[in-house]
This record gives sequence, C-alpha cells and structure tokens, in this order.
Amino acid sequence: MHLYQGDLLYHASLSPDEYTSLLDSIGFEVIAHAVEDWQTRDTDRLFRVVIPSMLATEVVMTSIEKLVRPARIGDADVLAELVDYAGEGLPSYLWHRIAGPGETAQEVGRKRAARQTGSFSYRNATMIEHAGRAAGTLIGYVVPDAPEPIPTDMPAMFVPLQELENQAPGTWYVNVLAVLPQFRNLGLGTELLRIADDNGRKLGKRGMSVIVSDANIGARRLYERLGYRETARRTMVKEQWVNERHEWVLITKVL
Repeated sequence: MHLYQGDLLYHASLSPDEYTSLLDSIGFEVIAHAVEDWQTRDTDRLFRVVIPSMLATEVVMTSIEKLVRPARIGDADVLAELVDYAGEGLPSYLWHRIAGPGETAQEVGRKRAARQTGSFSYRNATMIEHAGRAAGTLIGYVVPDAPEPIPTDMPAMFVPLQELENQAPGTWYVNVLAVLPQFRNLGLGTELLRIADDNGRKLGKRGMSVIVSDANIGARRLYERLGYRETARRTMVKEQWVNERHEWVLITKVL
C-alpha cells in the first residue's frame, strides 16, 4: 500500500488480468509487465504504468514497500535535504551564502527545488518512496559528446567538478543520488541506480558517470559494487567551506 497524491494506493497479489482491469478502470495503462521472483528477493519491476494526466510520466511499483514516481512540488523540502546529502554539504554552504535576511539555507534549497526550471528543480527529479514516505531521489543529465570549454569566469569551487565531468563525454551523469538516513540499507539506492542505468541505455549513452568525494566511502562502495570504477581525481577548492574532504573523484561505468 502506498500514498499517491494524498490517496491510498493499494498493491496486492492479483493475477495479471485482474491488475490490468483494475488499473484500466482508474485511468492507468499497463505498458509492460514482469513477474517478480520473491524467492530470490529480485527487485525487478512488477508493472510499468502510465497515468494520462501526468503526460505519460512513469510510475513504477518495484515491490510491496517501494514506489518510484516523478517528484512533485510538495517534495521540495525533502528534495533540498536530499540534494544536500548528495552534495556532501556543499549545497547548504552555497545556499547559506545567497540566503536573504532571516532566511535559512534549507529555505533557499526548498525554493530552488520548487522552481519550474533549474538543475535541481523537482521537475527533473525521480523520487523513491518506502512505506508511503519519500525516501530518496535521483537527478541526472547527459554529458555532451563534446563538452564546452570551461568559462574563464566560472567560480573556482566549481572548476575541479567541471573538469572531471568533461572527462566523461557521452555519459549519463548522476548529478544527485541520495537516500534519507533512516531509509538506508534497504536497497533504495541500488534501485535508483538501476533506473539511472535504464535512462542511459534508453538514450544510447556509452556509459554512466558520477562524482563523489574521497571521504564518501559508503557511496564509493555502492557504486563500485554496481560496476563503477575510478577514472580521475581533482583537488577541491573549498574557499570557506569547512569539511574533512580533500579531493573530488570521478567514477564511471560502461553500459
């Protein structure tokens, strides 16, 4: 059972025909179906469905407790938190610098996530729920086959990151992947990375790429378990950002 736009969405053991009939009666169209093997705890998708009112954006039921869906504007607050986790604290440092009088870094992040445009807009995010609660997110984009030269006026903090990204042309770049602490070790990050791989394959990309810090051992372990390998490193430019990290690390995967 899940929450969808405030209403309960029930997920039970029905036959494929019963599922199809039920989903059709409430405006869903089943476009693919795969049987899950519970004995091996496989997390392959049970159904892929299309909601016409969402312009054919996919909602994927991955298991009895997980739901993958497009982000909504109401997710802006948790999205800001997840973006900061993924950025290892750099986003909140930057948000604090641009905050207005009496405004917190979290409020700045929430406003940015609630925008209709921008790299961290909710419109670019995929959410994963666990037991009806937003638990994690994925945001990514394609790195061009021929990246543009780095502008001379780019802030120094971002230059090492851009240099690394430019070393992964033609890949699908995982810009944000994060799961809230209370939902970790449940396979949600792995599920989001499988979706990221699907995105890269559908677009015909040669591989995947992501940048993490040298101190983020947990993230490195997850990515490496799924086939990512270190490609390059750059020394961080921290300015006034206080942290224990020293280098940004580009890790990539061939699809």
